[in-house]
Amino acid sequence: MKKTVRLFSIMAVIVAGCTTACGQNAIKNTANDSGKVKVMTSFYTMYDFAQKIGGEKVEITNMVPSGTEPHDWEPSAIDIRNMEDADVFIYNGAGMEHWAEDILKSLDNSELITVEASEDVELIREGKENDPHVWLDPENAKIEMEHIKDAFIEADKDNAEYYNKNYETYSRQLDGLNQEFEETLSQVTNKDIIVAHKAFGYLCKAYGLNQIAIEGLMPDSEPDPARMEEIIQLAKKKEINTIFFEELVSPKVANTIAKEIGAKTEVLNPLEGLSEEQMDAGEDYFSVMRTNLKQIKKALEN
Repeated sequence: MKKTVRLFSIMAVIVAGCTTACGQNAIKNTANDSGKVKVMTSFYTMYDFAQKIGGEKVEITNMVPSGTEPHDWEPSAIDIRNMEDADVFIYNGAGMEHWAEDILKSLDNSELITVEASEDVELIREGKENDPHVWLDPENAKIEMEHIKDAFIEADKDNAEYYNKNYETYSRQLDGLNQEFEETLSQVTNKDIIVAHKAFGYLCKAYGLNQIAIEGLMPDSEPDPARMEEIIQLAKKKEINTIFFEELVSPKVANTIAKEIGAKTEVLNPLEGLSEEQMDAGEDYFSVMRTNLKQIKKALEN
């Protein structure tokens, strides 16, 4: 209910002509050429995919600030006003952006090309919800990039060859990444990993792993004592010695379980957001996924 009220309030402010300044931490392409396709993306992975496909032909504004956990984030009035001026809006869908449907209905921008990147992906159901973390399987990431490519061609037909070429380049790289995961993880005998929240279902399904999640699809869903005890006993039974946590959420629960069973904690990144420092260092989807692979391999071999 609070989220609905807040979104209604934001839209009311827009109608009244709000001129709030844009969030300073939003990721922006530095291009100012008005001839470029103006793109809005919902969170980091969509931004990264769009940048790879669009390259120098697009000007991208990412809505979720760097280093921010996106599940509970909501757009500001200026974010929505910027969508009125955008040519393309890219979001993951599958329940990742709880606000997207209401915001899109409120817009007057009839020419906005909307991309629900996870369309055509076979979704994993968790109870009554879809697991939105589809991009953690490189095969799904390829589907998402293809949808983005198609939208850019629709918006900018003159540069269709450019977008197609970029897509083919990264499609091959995703095939290579997929092969690395298959070859590496096919060699491990232990298949169980304990993760902070249930974000790695697609990765685990693709490579025959089993995720034991401390929390649900939302990383702020604190486990109750019974669930904590269940995970502790599972970890002892399966002799798991690594508990994975995420940089964007508190490691408190992971640390508690690790201490209880004498395990260590390591980062496993669901690519929901990178810090400015990580991006400045050149980190992206591919580098983070390869780091994830190394972390998983190390945990399963010990």
